Amino acid sequence: MSSSFESFTVDAQGLALHVRQRNPGGAPAVVFLHGWLDHSHSFDLVAEHLPDSWRLVLLDFRGMGRSAHLPGHAHYQFAEHLVDVEAVLRATGLKSAHFVGHSLGGIVATAYAAARPERVLSLGLIESLGPTGGPPENALVRLRGFLDDLERPPNRKRYPTVEAAAARLRENTPSLPESVALHLARHGTLPVEGGLVFTFDPAHRRRFAFGYDDAQWLALSSAVTCPVRLILGSEGFRFDEERLQARMAALRIPPPLVIPGGHHVHLEQPEAVARALVELIQPAR
Repeated sequence: MSSSFESFTVDAQGLALHVRQRNPGGAPAVVFLHGWLDHSHSFDLVAEHLPDSWRLVLLDFRGMGRSAHLPGHAHYQFAEHLVDVEAVLRATGLKSAHFVGHSLGGIVATAYAAARPERVLSLGLIESLGPTGGPPENALVRLRGFLDDLERPPNRKRYPTVEAAAARLRENTPSLPESVALHLARHGTLPVEGGLVFTFDPAHRRRFAFGYDDAQWLALSSAVTCPVRLILGSEGFRFDEERLQARMAALRIPPPLVIPGGHHVHLEQPEAVARALVELIQPAR
């Protein structure tokens, strides 16, 4: 399969976002949204197993990958990621598209599908069934955490080599194959004096001031009207059974497809994940 992508920049209300696209004249159009602190290259292995005829659009969220960071005095909030999605659809001329999201990217895609149902044709959710949420009283804990984080200076650790950066990724995600960790590190670092740093803005490690509690997320999920497929890694992140069933019921989706692997199952089993996406987006007639 072809893996030739073109890179370009789009404007998100004054912020430059990095986007990669394959086969701009193709169909169907599929927008990929990566996970927290990741970047668009986390979908490269899946893309290799998708039809050449598809139009693939891969976004780097603000402050991640090769997209611009916010000024030092600013703070990232969840809703801004929906601004990024709107900017990409506008720049690419897409009135609607299929969406695939991993982890944070799936949460963003779900929220966008609820807010703009006419623009989302289907949702492929990889290890993503909404934020951790919890009861309404968590709002106070979250707000206090946001203020506490203001006092914590951002830490951008330096690594001597790409291999050292890849080793750090594997510390966080031991199930990542070494070759995959190297791929992510090559595309997710930049040179600085004294070595390399990851491209994401360390300010992303600060907690959001506001977030959805369980009841709010269920209400939002219930507004999604498109077909949804949930793909989980057998050793990935898990909600408790009651919360899992409630969220799946709100989205009206079948039981999840469980594939051997961890939270980054799309990097560990790209062909199996790609096959599931083909079945969702172009089901056999």
